[in-house]
Amino acid sequence: MESSVLTLRVSAKTKDLLKRLSKETHRSESMLVTEAIERYVEIEKWHIKEIKQAIKEADAGGFVTIKQKSQL
Repeated sequence: MESSVLTLRVSAKTKDLLKRLSKETHRSESMLVTEAIERYVEIEKWHIKEIKQAIKEADAGGFVTIKQKSQL
């Protein structure tokens, strides 16, 4: 897998927590951050896909209206 460099800023508290987690898990800080970013990106990708699907369903009338709900 090809990789590239990403520079970012985090709070001193987050950096300290990351450093401690790295020591406790015997994994590099870079590895932990990479894994966290990959998880975040996958979750956001899924979330956006689900929102787009829900919008399509709503546009097609696939949701209950307030009027329909009161009749239940």
